[in-house]
Amino acid sequence: MNILITGLHGFVGQNLVTQLSGKHRIFGLARTAGKMAGVEKIYTWNDLDNASLPEVDAIIHLAGKAHDTKNQAKADVYFKVNRDLTINLYNYFVNSSASKFLFFSTVKAIADELGTSVLTEDDEPKPKGPYGESKLEAERYMQTHPASNKQVYILRPCMMHGEGNKGNLNLLYKLVAKGIPWPLGAFSNSRSFASIDNVCLIVSELLNRDIPGGAYNIADDNPLSTNALIEIICGVMGKKCRIWNVSPGLIGLLAKVGNVLHLPLNTQRLAKLTESYVVSNQKIKKALGVDRLPIDSKAGLEKTIRSFIKH
Repeated sequence: MNILITGLHGFVGQNLVTQLSGKHRIFGLARTAGKMAGVEKIYTWNDLDNASLPEVDAIIHLAGKAHDTKNQAKADVYFKVNRDLTINLYNYFVNSSASKFLFFSTVKAIADELGTSVLTEDDEPKPKGPYGESKLEAERYMQTHPASNKQVYILRPCMMHGEGNKGNLNLLYKLVAKGIPWPLGAFSNSRSFASIDNVCLIVSELLNRDIPGGAYNIADDNPLSTNALIEIICGVMGKKCRIWNVSPGLIGLLAKVGNVLHLPLNTQRLAKLTESYVVSNQKIKKALGVDRLPIDSKAGLEKTIRSFIKH
């Protein structure tokens, strides 16, 4: 199978190239041409307009403007990249010989906060901010412009992790590695994670099998609390777990002070560290015909932490 991948230099893209290149011919689409192990040729986005790309069987669209946790990116950048670029590529797909289009959206296109609810594909979209809104607009364009006799998959992963990931999980690992106590032990929450191994498996199955198109959440089985995550990190590192049960009222007061003094801990960051965000993966498991994904949350996180130690 010939596969075109955008965003192949990113965390997910690099892992997918490694996973797929042994069995398929991989081509890349990026801002600049170059070389990459496992990729036959990397084209630029100008080649899309010039119609000079090779014929492929599937397109995996990973390129996008990632969520800016510091809120410094302008809204129009998200829409130019996450919506307009996606629409441009999707229109190319519709008129090409490719039969499958895999678009990596995000759970944030549906909900920024969940509370005690569990996110499913049937939930009404209520994104907050340009990141989720721009991804949702790209989704809606594809849904209102169906491609005849082709399969379109909208994939909504939750927090992905794995070797090479430099996100929030890596920051939490560094905190534990320095022996800094976790002061939010009194907060109870539950969060879903998505191991890159499960992500790659799902993509491979969608490419190789006749699975109905549509929107699918991607999450590992068995969500975990942040306290459990700290315990996993400590266990892999062989460190004594230092979780402090500081009064939530006191922590909340300190966070409000942080708002005024611009400290690392403020009310927004406290909410993100302690909120629950559980994502259902029942639809994708039913489509794949499995009861469980190969790697559950605990095993996937242990593997990721070991990769942090190695590097």
